[in-house]
Amino acid sequence: MSGAQATSPGSTLRVLEPAPHLLAFYDGRVPGVRLHGPHENWLDDGAYALGIASYALIDGGEALVYDTHISLPHARIIRRTLEEKGARRIRVVLSHWHDDHVAGNAVFADCEIIANGATDALLRANRARLEAADPPIKPLVLPNVLFEERLRLMVGAVPVELIHLDIHSRDGTVALLPGGVLLAGDTLEDPITYVDEPDRLAVHLEGLDRLAALGATRILPNHGAEEVIAAGGYGPGLIDATRLYVEKLLRLKGEPALAALDLRTFAAEAFATGAIGYFEPYEAVHRRNVESVLGVA
Repeated sequence: MSGAQATSPGSTLRVLEPAPHLLAFYDGRVPGVRLHGPHENWLDDGAYALGIASYALIDGGEALVYDTHISLPHARIIRRTLEEKGARRIRVVLSHWHDDHVAGNAVFADCEIIANGATDALLRANRARLEAADPPIKPLVLPNVLFEERLRLMVGAVPVELIHLDIHSRDGTVALLPGGVLLAGDTLEDPITYVDEPDRLAVHLEGLDRLAALGATRILPNHGAEEVIAAGGYGPGLIDATRLYVEKLLRLKGEPALAALDLRTFAAEAFATGAIGYFEPYEAVHRRNVESVLGVA
């Protein structure tokens, strides 16, 4: 990390257009660059190194922002971009409570911030931790519009359905758009999921079945490859690849030899689907996942 170049948050943000009316605000996966500092921190090591996108749907003077990104400068760029494109009413939906998805909330404090009830409860329960994090998310602005299970809304003339799914985190919210486009949050990642609730992986597998049943044709996760997102997203095979990886994690305690395998070897079946691509920084994510499932971390 000592040789990494520091740059200001937002300076490497790229704006992509993966679908009609839809913008992706993508940052990270820039070799040798860090935003917050050389020491380990959630922004650089948990988001920027892996690559992260927030999304915004815009139509007819209305916009819906899906996650507020990793810093206030990122969120300001999102808001300014939408307002320059004619958005007069901006709403926000939070995919879940984790730091790299809510860090820009304060920029939208005067807007509707929509979340499911579980996200609101988890943000309140973890507020002190998030506000004391490195970097701090302070003040943490909480959601002000809550829903349970499903919420249908219109963004201009574009219908959107928000769906609560128990994957990665018990409070996941995905957004289903016309044409089978799915904003997936962290329910799916390329190449592998980040295990946050190791005791609930079997529940998350059931959630993946519910996700597959939505019939999405193009999937846009928050963490993925820029070129795939720019080209319109992933196919449904991303769900299958994620399922294969989670199923393998569930075998760890009964097959301890699996714990010594690197990511390429451990997830060979998932990579063989062709739905995901190897990205070296996820070796550390995989190692942490294994330790978490085995109760080491």
